[in-house]
Amino acid sequence: MNGSGIISGLWITFRHLMLTYIEDFRKGPKHYYTAEGIADRSSATTQGIFSIQYPEEKLPTPENFRFIPFLVYREDEKGEKIPLCTSCGICAKVCPPQCISIKRSADPVTGKPIPIPAEFYIDVDICMNCGFCAEFCPFDAIKMDHDYELSVINNRDGNLFDKNHLLKPMEYYAKIRPTHFAEEDAVRKQKEAAKKAKE
Repeated sequence: MNGSGIISGLWITFRHLMLTYIEDFRKGPKHYYTAEGIADRSSATTQGIFSIQYPEEKLPTPENFRFIPFLVYREDEKGEKIPLCTSCGICAKVCPPQCISIKRSADPVTGKPIPIPAEFYIDVDICMNCGFCAEFCPFDAIKMDHDYELSVINNRDGNLFDKNHLLKPMEYYAKIRPTHFAEEDAVRKQKEAAKKAKE
């Protein structure tokens, strides 16, 4: 009633301001722009400034963080990109906002379908990053990305991702999600070993 709340709030702000200078003097420039500095300012015991100086500094992305999906590919002996996607269309069917569009390839001579997508589109403006497409994919061909910096000047040109934009190597997936990749790789090797044992 007598302004004590305002004084208390200003005191907290002033205290953080002073502690920031003390911490800068005590910890030096290592306190900023390093992984150790970000971890220190993110801890519960931090004193002074605790904000991140984005975009120069970025918080580490958790492994389970998910954003726009991408298509995984492997390289063959010739170095050509072979997508794991067979254009079965399950991802497009389970997508709640229906932001995925696929067109299957066809043999130019016979006209029979080929299990490789000729076209694959994801509308980033519609995608809700739910991860259903990656979860339901029977071939582990679609995964959720960590790249969240997707702002563009013209969303009509930049926010409809095509197949070339979505394709990323298996090594990229192993880098951003090492635990998941190791688990999936172990399952794949077990299946291959069981198949060889049967033969």
